[in-house]
Amino acid sequence: MRRRDLVKGIVGSALSWPLSTRAQQPALPVIGFLGSASPDSYSTRLRVFREGLKGAGYVEGENVKIEYRWAGAQNDLLPMLAADLVQHQVAVIVAASGTPGALAAKAATATIPIVFAVGVDPVKEGFVASLSEPGGNLTGVTNLNVEIGPKRLELMHTVVPAAMHFGVLVDPTGADLANAFVRGVQAAAEKLGLQIHVLNASNERDFNSAFDTLAQLHADALIIGPSTFFALRGEQLGALALRHAVPAIFQYGPFARAGGLLSYGTDETEYYHLVGLYTGRILKGEKPGNLPVQQSAKIELIINLKTAKALGIAIPLSLLGRADEVIE
Repeated sequence: MRRRDLVKGIVGSALSWPLSTRAQQPALPVIGFLGSASPDSYSTRLRVFREGLKGAGYVEGENVKIEYRWAGAQNDLLPMLAADLVQHQVAVIVAASGTPGALAAKAATATIPIVFAVGVDPVKEGFVASLSEPGGNLTGVTNLNVEIGPKRLELMHTVVPAAMHFGVLVDPTGADLANAFVRGVQAAAEKLGLQIHVLNASNERDFNSAFDTLAQLHADALIIGPSTFFALRGEQLGALALRHAVPAIFQYGPFARAGGLLSYGTDETEYYHLVGLYTGRILKGEKPGNLPVQQSAKIELIINLKTAKALGIAIPLSLLGRADEVIE
């Protein structure tokens, strides 16, 4: 055999070996992750989501691939991003962008399994037939949000007992959620003999005007309602509340850690761990319609004692003893 032919044969064998090996390897299942903002803003959620996946036996890059789609805080992009995931024929869609993401995913496919993470009643929203037997291609996790609005009012009344007027900040783009939250807080306020003032914000420009209105109303404290838009700007809202010297409460920990007085709501680590676990179970072959909707019931209370001192507020010792975290 001529040397040239021998070299060609060796090179040809070397090139064809890894290709044939790869061809025999099964393709990794692909998860489509639909997020409303950016990877940075989802850092905690992504970490615990991956932990939940690992609990079901899946590790990103090893035996599962994740296709991420980020809306950059523009919910109007979610339908297009959901449709793109469907076009890529992912095995399951994780609608981790609240109600807007779940609606976008549901509209995009009736066959690909969807795991949602929402703060609304998924039966009333039409996502599932029932909590125990979802049916269809959707299941997921809900958090306590609207239900604990009255409790947030009670907590603020405890730490600011002389307060009579409370602002309630809501996002009008999620009207059903906002209205339900206001109704709950209003009912609690009437029982306590308190007055609430509803303020709207649907973009960042509205935040400063909302705090200016609070001052004009001589409101004593602020309760921030549920909203994916607000959740992604929790740190900004916490810093604004401190800057305007307004005692305020919101759902998520980053708000209190950034200067808000209190946070009281669902623990995100449990919430997204459940989302990851359900996603893994579906990858293993379980049907979403047979997986009951989970309710993340772990509630955490965070108190920013530094902010309390700056505002001249004495937090009752009994409340400090109940806190999951105290920032000093």
